[in-house]
Amino acid sequence: MKLHEYQAKQIFADAGIPTPDSRLASTVDEVMDAVNEIGYPAAIKAQVHVGGRGKAGGIEIATSEAEAREAAESILGMDLKGYTVDNVLVEAGVDFENELYVGITMDRGEGEPVAMVSTEGGVDIESVAEKTPEKIAREHIDPAFGLHPYQARKVVFEAGIPADVAMDVASILGTLYDLYESKDASEIEINPVMITSDREVVAADAVMNIDEDALFRQPELAEMEDEAAEDDLEAKANEYGFDYVRLSGNVGIIGNGAGLVMTTLDLVDYYGGEPANFLDIGGGAKAERVTHALDMVFADENVDSVVFNIFGGITRGDEVAKGINEALAGFDEIPKPVVVRLAGTNAAEGMEILNKDLVQVEGTLEDAVQRAVKNAEEVEA
Repeated sequence: MKLHEYQAKQIFADAGIPTPDSRLASTVDEVMDAVNEIGYPAAIKAQVHVGGRGKAGGIEIATSEAEAREAAESILGMDLKGYTVDNVLVEAGVDFENELYVGITMDRGEGEPVAMVSTEGGVDIESVAEKTPEKIAREHIDPAFGLHPYQARKVVFEAGIPADVAMDVASILGTLYDLYESKDASEIEINPVMITSDREVVAADAVMNIDEDALFRQPELAEMEDEAAEDDLEAKANEYGFDYVRLSGNVGIIGNGAGLVMTTLDLVDYYGGEPANFLDIGGGAKAERVTHALDMVFADENVDSVVFNIFGGITRGDEVAKGINEALAGFDEIPKPVVVRLAGTNAAEGMEILNKDLVQVEGTLEDAVQRAVKNAEEVEA
């Protein structure tokens, strides 16, 4: 479960991490009341679960009443990478000299949490990790003992944090790990931690993801779940009983099994495409479930093409094909090209049954993925 920035910041503030004065607003009038209380300059920040909000126009700095109103009118209600902005966080501007990155996540390869600190704050940390990994200092944490203070100091100094603020940053890192452990977080980070001209450290952003399987012992966080709900598509996925994760690409992926979907997702990336989602419709592929899956993927305006990867096990391939035909026949117009690959029980029969006027059929997964990627490229062009 992802928390919104305003929710995570409240948790950080309650734990003693310095955060800017802020207010949540859902109307232009509420934004204006908030900036009048907080003062100028003020940041107006869209509260949606996407990265790169600033580049997409979801964060504006206002230095006057006119700018604040213009930003509020622009951001509230906007479509930000497929998400409608219903709320904004109005936050006091921070006069900063440096930006840092501080975070805790799980290193699944090592089987331990890892603390990460970098002087490259304020940018995409994944890009830093890929292009200049030496700029991220790391320290693994034994969960039996937690993050020792000396480890926090060590990773902070290895990152090259200025000495006059290093202890403050180490203290924030220690608090983050305490929250990571006590709140059953799967990821927690601040990007950026800002160093002000007065050499104070301030959490200018907040990311906190919670292990959904642990919500039964986190009742306060569980109450935030509806408020932190992703979007209409993810709400639909819960209603339909699908495992669904929205991604940032344009190739929609539907499969019946987590491993099958992950393989398809990896192949889309391998062949130069960008996955738009992870959608596992589970066992069975009757017309109703296929219709719901297609309805969800078609509703994602980022999707330019769709690939079905279905393996017939207990559910036979011919039954799957009938379900796909019935589902697609229910649409007045197929809004995006659909590629289907069937394998397993009665796959050959299923391939014959598929309506070639409604779908493109490929015999191998590799061919199906490459065709779907090409379809998406042609739509973009």
